[in-house]
Amino acid sequence: MSVTHPAGFVAAGVPAGLKSTGAQDLALVVNQGPTFDSATVFTANRCKANPVLWSQEVVKDGTVKAVVLNSGGANCYTGPEGFQTTHAVAEQVAAGLGIGAIDVVVCSTGLIGLANPRQNLLDGVDAAVAGLSAEGGADAAAAIMTTDTVSKQVVVEGAGWSIGGMAKGAGMLAPQLATMLVVITTDAVVPAADLDAALRAATRVSFDRLDSDGCMSTNDTVTVMASGASGITPARADFTHALTQVCTDLAMQLLADAEGADHEIAITVLNAASEDEAVEVGRSVARSNLFKAAVFGKDPNWGRVLASVGTTTAAFDPADLDVAMNGVWVCKASTPAEDPAGVNLDAREVTVTIDLKAGSERATVWTNDLTHAYVHENSAYSS
Repeated sequence: MSVTHPAGFVAAGVPAGLKSTGAQDLALVVNQGPTFDSATVFTANRCKANPVLWSQEVVKDGTVKAVVLNSGGANCYTGPEGFQTTHAVAEQVAAGLGIGAIDVVVCSTGLIGLANPRQNLLDGVDAAVAGLSAEGGADAAAAIMTTDTVSKQVVVEGAGWSIGGMAKGAGMLAPQLATMLVVITTDAVVPAADLDAALRAATRVSFDRLDSDGCMSTNDTVTVMASGASGITPARADFTHALTQVCTDLAMQLLADAEGADHEIAITVLNAASEDEAVEVGRSVARSNLFKAAVFGKDPNWGRVLASVGTTTAAFDPADLDVAMNGVWVCKASTPAEDPAGVNLDAREVTVTIDLKAGSERATVWTNDLTHAYVHENSAYSS
């Protein structure tokens, strides 16, 4: 039941006529309380969609009572009319629930420059309000899919409390965050400030480490709402750990469904001078089209790894780098080591380990290979 698993939440997913297929394309998740604390993080892209511009104002007071999301159109670069549509959707949700529009986060996903038909959205909101239920999580998760082939949902249990989540995303997966819409719910009692700290800690090591294709979206939104319905206040560390599990699980589901991918690649950088430098190195490799194409071709070309490491500002000795692929140390001290023929790249999961020998910090960045199918998907995309 994902977002409706924690007590105090209802949801719905309905067809509003935004998708030409007639599939579900509008979702609504509502916090019924008794508390309405929340936290949200958005894309770092300076070019932001209208729903992000609206929602950035909504979340400033740490109170969110509902999240409404549509697929079928990003409502980005659609002019003043597009922002007015976002506002109208929030007002329609508020009227249906008897709350204020300033407590409604609005999210959209789909093609940039596509104006969503306002009346379709408003009628969809009415249908979603009428269809709200504690069993509506799966429908809500389905309604936010675009090029996703499966919906993404997760539940993590605490001691008498729980966290549920849903996400969409299959392309433009790069920080911060990825082309994702994520709604997370919990029935724990967690003040907004603590939610914010926990969410930023969780996204830093999950969504922000997902770098599928180096393309940053205009619409990324991750919102967590706390209903307090369990009456239990978990230790901050316990809640942050559980929330990190939720975010990591959803991030891995996004990676597994990345557009056209044949391989999921975990790049772990060891013995860096700082965590930031470890991330910088991992991200450089993750963004190398040469490396990603080599993995698609099942070629353990470690030279492309070293070439990517060399483009960073991280501390290391270029003459003393070690690289392993799927556990085979193909490079030691920046020279050939074990036979690359021993690296089996038939499986979907691939690991790359890079030892910088410059400190004691480490980090993992996740990416996928670059395939013909990715090119095809993004040369003929439709919502």
